[in-house]
Amino acid sequence: MFTTLNPTGALSVPRLRKPEHRGLPARWIRQHGAYYYCVPRGLESRWDGKRLFRLSATLPEAYRTWAARLEEPDEARTIAALLDRYAQDVVPRKAPKTQCENARHIARLRKVFGALPLVPFPPRLVYQYVERRGAKIAAHRELEVLSHAFTKAVEWGYVDRHPFKGEVRLQGEPPRTRYVEDWEIVECLSLRSRRKKGSVLAVQAYIRLKLLTGLARSDLLRLRLGEHVREDGIRVERDKTAAKRTIYDYSQVPERMEAVKAALAVRPAPSPFLFCNGRGEGYFNAETGQCDGWVSMWQRFMDRVLAETKLKERFTEHDLRAKVGSDAESLERARVLLQHADVRTTERLNRRKPERV
Repeated sequence: MFTTLNPTGALSVPRLRKPEHRGLPARWIRQHGAYYYCVPRGLESRWDGKRLFRLSATLPEAYRTWAARLEEPDEARTIAALLDRYAQDVVPRKAPKTQCENARHIARLRKVFGALPLVPFPPRLVYQYVERRGAKIAAHRELEVLSHAFTKAVEWGYVDRHPFKGEVRLQGEPPRTRYVEDWEIVECLSLRSRRKKGSVLAVQAYIRLKLLTGLARSDLLRLRLGEHVREDGIRVERDKTAAKRTIYDYSQVPERMEAVKAALAVRPAPSPFLFCNGRGEGYFNAETGQCDGWVSMWQRFMDRVLAETKLKERFTEHDLRAKVGSDAESLERARVLLQHADVRTTERLNRRKPERV
């Protein structure tokens, strides 16, 4: 149930939530292309004197605005209340892309589990959720959020123990095994550009630099001249491990400097970014964590490669990163190149080349 405002400005009688509002936190509604919060009577001063406060047009930003104005709840008795606290305190500290994903996961979890009390929570509900959800991978991602929320519930004193940690064994998705062969890289780099500074040349320069550094897409597309790209090398503070700083030295691998020069030579406009669009803007959106323009350009590049070269099987940018780890002379060297904190992550996800005995 939720409360709305009538034309006179007074709160109307509570009624059942409309389908488009289900899954949203209590007192939230969606109308006119945005999310609104129905302010409880007496708390208008904390919400700019409004009874109906506009949060944002996007769900992640709405959560951030809402969390910034709410007081910390003393207790949570339902899963919906726990998810609200999680969205308020935990989600805003994550990377922008993860915030967007978590907002969607929380909305779906609220629809299914929101009315349930925190305890008891039978572990069988987890298996039933995966079975009925249909999309197995999506269900696992959503349950990861619920599990972490229960972990925080123990920290916040809402429950004494996690109700299903160690009690549930979900079959994980198999790691990707696509290994990109050297000849396939040669085919990609042989594709002819129709323009002197076309997108094909930019993607080819990107591929070269990715194979020489192993950097993830978000890290490569955020590279700025002077700040990251310097005379002695490429200085990076990884997006996922912000405390880890790395210098990809030119002196040890001169080809890195040549790849940077190639990227600079094909930029379609002056820009502080190493990779940019025709307006000189970077492809990485810090607000959403997305690289939509670049993703479209990569897809068009791969379409041409499959149509005009001997390459017959598409590969992803992460497959290139995995190739760097697979081609490294040792597992530890692969871990250093890929900047993983744990060598087991490197071995599980990024060592795809068959081992010769």
